[in-house]
Amino acid sequence: MSSQPDARVDELRLILPTAPKPMAIYRPCLRVGNFLYVSGHGPLKPDGTLVTGVLGTDLTLDEGKAAARQVALAVLSTVKTHLGTLNTVKRLVKTLGWVASANDFGDQPEVMNGWSELMREVFGEDAGVGVRSAIGTNVLPKNIAVEVECLFELEG
Repeated sequence: MSSQPDARVDELRLILPTAPKPMAIYRPCLRVGNFLYVSGHGPLKPDGTLVTGVLGTDLTLDEGKAAARQVALAVLSTVKTHLGTLNTVKRLVKTLGWVASANDFGDQPEVMNGWSELMREVFGEDAGVGVRSAIGTNVLPKNIAVEVECLFELEG
């Protein structure tokens, strides 16, 4: 098993979607010093469609975890497109995830595990697990199921 993220993506046979374009006036990511700030991303599938719906009404917990995993793939695509490689990522620092949730759905942390598990698989136990918040909300842009923004530290 390789410790290089680009090789891990290949080993895991992950399919990264085309890096998404901004939906409004903002940058998908911005490098400031040794940090890469990544704007909110949705669960973009390889065919260009999005996973939509509300957890607890339209989607099950497992479907929500899969949507969060799909967000991780979209973020990896953006990072790789911007940097040219994932190998310059030193670690995931912070994740903020929003989950479109029915009023009685309270499993947002479990949904976000779909994101966290993939980050750990790609970057490793130490570099792929950072601090995280998981928040429920009634609606997200374009009716997406999950949105995530994050911060990566980059090699010097």
